[in-house]
Amino acid sequence: GHMVMPGVLILEAMAQASAVLAYKSEGKDPKAFVTYLMSIDGAKFRRPVVPGDCLELTIEVLRHKTSVWKTRGTATVDGALAAEAEFLATVAPVGKV
Repeated sequence: GHMVMPGVLILEAMAQASAVLAYKSEGKDPKAFVTYLMSIDGAKFRRPVVPGDCLELTIEVLRHKTSVWKTRGTATVDGALAAEAEFLATVAPVGKV
């Protein structure tokens, strides 16, 4: 009877936003490149996200070297921190790893 947004979906949303940031930062065509998530570190959930909440995602680049990106994501609701994590991912041409 108590509905909440699953934490894994919040992490997925932040990971997807990190990929979009990488594509836009380098002018990559998302049809020609794919992002592979390598790790998620320090994931913390600070408050539940419930139906009707507006989840705001913020992504910050911590490091970027060649095709590897390390980002930090935060998810807030009405300015209150709901979740946070660091992501490590690589951007590669489609069909090559």
